[in-house]
Amino acid sequence: MTQADLAHAAESSTRHLSCLETGRSQPSREMILRLAEHLDLPLRDQNKLLLAAGFAPAFEERALTELEPAKSAIDRVLMAHRPYPAFAVDRHWNVILSNAALPQLYEGCSAELLRTPVNAMRLLLHPSGMGPRILNFVEWRAHSLSVLRQQIDTRADPVIQRLHVEIAAYPVPPNSEPSGGLEASQRLATPLRIATRLGTVSFLNTVTVFGTPNDVTLAELALEMLFPADARTIEVTKSMVQEQPPPNITPSGIRELVA
Repeated sequence: MTQADLAHAAESSTRHLSCLETGRSQPSREMILRLAEHLDLPLRDQNKLLLAAGFAPAFEERALTELEPAKSAIDRVLMAHRPYPAFAVDRHWNVILSNAALPQLYEGCSAELLRTPVNAMRLLLHPSGMGPRILNFVEWRAHSLSVLRQQIDTRADPVIQRLHVEIAAYPVPPNSEPSGGLEASQRLATPLRIATRLGTVSFLNTVTVFGTPNDVTLAELALEMLFPADARTIEVTKSMVQEQPPPNITPSGIRELVA
């Protein structure tokens, strides 16, 4: 975006923007918010921009427990999605809420990865997590790294940068299928294929965010839901639901979050 493009979008002039950039003029609060809007800055960074200009932050950052209407809405969506997994994550991919569905998916994961806060990316791909049982590990890691790279391009968060480096270094499990290449590109979406003791399950994932958040916490929440990608997954899921889950395989961190 050129300076002229930004000036036009913000209903200003290139001369005024140039003066703001060089410090010859001081921006108004309204101008800062207009520029931030057209630059697609996250609410957290909009607050930082306001503070840098000497203004109070415009957006509150409250704990999810203080956002009762939003938390109730998330809880209803999560529980309605059972028996399939669904969880809400923060900007660092830590699980904030979960419906704790299908505990069999987490069998074999280390206790360390299941300790609060549970990091969804790390739990899924780490060698001590679900990584060795992700049959299409190469494809799913490439997808995950792409998502993290988009976050980094939007905001250079050091936590996400470290997570990106960490996940990129995970070894490919011996049983991982090779990338599907051209065939994979013809699919509607890349499924997440997980080997379990009851059979292989295949899920498509969706990501939902609040459309018009005015709170930093709410703006940074994402709701991830897994849907069965084939009939076989539906049948295996039924078996998982009917089975009495062993008491030591439900992720303790996730269980506490929904208690």
